Amino acid sequence: MSHNPHNILPELVLNWDLAGRMLEEFIRKETTRTGFNKIVLGLSGGMDSALSAYLAVRALGKNNVVVLKMPYKTSNPDSALHAQQMADFLGLELTTVDITPAVEGFFAERKVTDAVRRGNVMARMRMITLYDTAAEKGALVLGTGNKTEIMLGYSTLFGDAACSLNAIGDLYKTQVWAMSAHFDLPETIIAKAPSADLWSGQTDEGELGISYETADAILYYLIDRRFSLEEAVAAGFEEKLVKMIADRVRKYHFKRVTPPIAKLSPHSVGSDFLYARDWGS
Repeated sequence: MSHNPHNILPELVLNWDLAGRMLEEFIRKETTRTGFNKIVLGLSGGMDSALSAYLAVRALGKNNVVVLKMPYKTSNPDSALHAQQMADFLGLELTTVDITPAVEGFFAERKVTDAVRRGNVMARMRMITLYDTAAEKGALVLGTGNKTEIMLGYSTLFGDAACSLNAIGDLYKTQVWAMSAHFDLPETIIAKAPSADLWSGQTDEGELGISYETADAILYYLIDRRFSLEEAVAAGFEEKLVKMIADRVRKYHFKRVTPPIAKLSPHSVGSDFLYARDWGS
C-alpha cells in the first residue's frame, strides 16, 4: 500500500519544524535530567525507528546515539538494508545482534509454534538486548512506538512497548509519515509498507484490517475530539470500523498504564506520587 503524507487528516497537520524542535528538547531534557547523556534504540528499517533516531541525533549528537539491528532468521532482508541506509544517513555505526540463537533455544524448550507467541518472544528478546546494551553503554532506551499503535494495543507489553522515554508516542502514524517526509528521511523507508517483520509477509495494516489513514482519522475524532461512536458514524466513518477501533482502545488500555497496585497506605506507588519532590524535578 502506497502512503502519501498528503493523505493525512488536515486537522493532524502540524508545524513540523516546531514539533521537531519540541521533540528534540524532550529527548534532551528527559535524558539529561536523569543523569544520562546517551540513547540506545533499535533500528528496524521502518519509519518509526528512523524518525526516532533522527530526532535523537539532533537532540544529543551522533556520538551519543547507539543503534542496533536485531534480525531473526526469517526477517525480511530489506529490513537490514533499510536500517543500514538510515544509519548511514545519520552517520551512525549500526551494530547487529542476531536474536535467532536466543529465541530458538526458548522456542525449543517451550515448544512454541504459535506465530503470535513467537512474535512476542522476539519482541521481548529485542528489548532485553536493548536494555543490556543500555547498561553496557550507560544509556537510556528510546521507544519507537507511535500513537496509533499505542492506542490500538498494537505492541508487545515489555517488548517493543518497553522504554525509558518515547519522543513519537503522541504522533499518529500518518503524522510520523508527514514529519519524516518533511525532514527528507530516505524515501525507501517512508514508502515501504509498515511491518513488525515478525513473520513472512506480515504487514501492520493487513493484521489490523484497516489502513493507517482511516484508523488515524477515527482515532482523532474518538480521542482528540471526544466524539461518541454515534457521532463518528454520523461524520461518515463505517460503523464496523468505528466499533473495532473503539473496542481495541478499550481492550488494550492495560498496556498503556503501569500495573495497578492495591492501595493500603496514604502514599502508595503510582497515583499518589504526583509531587515534584517525588520524582526529582
